[in-house]
Amino acid sequence: MTTSSKVKTVLAELRSLGSPGNVEGMGRFGMQTEQRLGVSVPDMRKLARQLGRDHHLALALWKSGIQEARIVAGMVAEPERLTESQMESWVLDLDSWDVCDQLCMNLLEKSPLALKKIHDWSKRDEEFVKRAAYALLACLARHDKAADDQQFIDLLPLIERGATDERNFVKKAVNWALRVIGKRNRNLNREALAVARRIAKLDSKAARWIASDAIRELESEKIRARLTG
Repeated sequence: MTTSSKVKTVLAELRSLGSPGNVEGMGRFGMQTEQRLGVSVPDMRKLARQLGRDHHLALALWKSGIQEARIVAGMVAEPERLTESQMESWVLDLDSWDVCDQLCMNLLEKSPLALKKIHDWSKRDEEFVKRAAYALLACLARHDKAADDQQFIDLLPLIERGATDERNFVKKAVNWALRVIGKRNRNLNREALAVARRIAKLDSKAARWIASDAIRELESEKIRARLTG
């Protein structure tokens, strides 16, 4: 089957799985509803497993502009074939937080360029490019069990720098990254809390929210018990 035929088949399947009611619900959670079919993530994951890795298909699905097709594209793309040019092109297309986060956790975190892109994108002004930097950092902190503490300590200044961005989708990603780093182990918990306390002193509503939310979770009995257990 040609890539073009596969794309038509996948889009037809996604449309059959979609629901206008789901689209409305997704909108209430701040997801972009334009070019949205209303397909659940579990259904997209099941479809992606059936398709297997196929980089040409991923590129074609992304070009469709359909939000769910782009999520599936991230699931079936081949990380080893991911170029920096492609990463830059795709991140500029992002306009919904869920597609951004799914792309980071399903594909971008597996790229050897992930750390470089965190640094690069954290300096950018575009809302979803900047969100991608911190979502990608959160994904690495959550999934890269082999990384040493210093890798994340070295990235904490990026969180301090991004903490004063008042845009909702950016500040939530900054907060997410800080909390996940602080939940890796006791040492990083101390480091993340120290950063949170510095952020709390910044003259920024976003920074104060990021800090208070992170401190509340990272000092909670649940997290303390898990890290000392």
